[in-house]
Amino acid sequence: MSGTKQPYPNAETTDIEEAKSALRQALRETRNARSERLRKEASQDIASTVLSIPEVKNAQRIALYASRAGEPSTLPLLNYLQAMGKTILLPVLGAGLQRDWATYAGEDDLLQRAPGRPPEPSTDALGPDALSTVDVILAPALAVDSSGTRLGQGGGWYDRALAYAQDGVKIIALVYPEEIYDAATRPLPREQHDLPVHAVATTTTWMNLPAEAL
Repeated sequence: MSGTKQPYPNAETTDIEEAKSALRQALRETRNARSERLRKEASQDIASTVLSIPEVKNAQRIALYASRAGEPSTLPLLNYLQAMGKTILLPVLGAGLQRDWATYAGEDDLLQRAPGRPPEPSTDALGPDALSTVDVILAPALAVDSSGTRLGQGGGWYDRALAYAQDGVKIIALVYPEEIYDAATRPLPREQHDLPVHAVATTTTWMNLPAEAL
């Protein structure tokens, strides 16, 4: 978990948004420094980890996301899950914080509709409450701590979208191994509206997070 190479907000910073912003910038810089070869290897490794999670193996409908540059690539995972016959819902971003989902129809169907946005499917939009139909949710994150606090990209999209998830559905964040923080020594900045995750998966392993985070 936490190590000396992990970026962390200055101890004198009391503004949570300021701390989040500084941490996001540092984490993005670290991600972007990875070579293309390491990113490709990581995409296969994280797929193997996720496919070993019981809730994922047993799920029929899964919420996932098409990764953006710098994020652990989800493309191999998307294709493995599709080959297993699972239905995969991907986010569709509307104006502002509008939330929607659509069914993954294959790699060739994905299209980046605006700079900085994740690729999206062209299939019919299902509405924000489509998330209530899935068996497990795989969510992006820049970092996660051992209490379940998730640091997202800063737009608030997922915190609002996850409100539609059914009670008891596991939310699993996908990060690189060094992006898991020890909440006892380096808790991530957290606000009241920040929804926790129930588990975290990396290129090497996955773990459930404490029951208090559920």
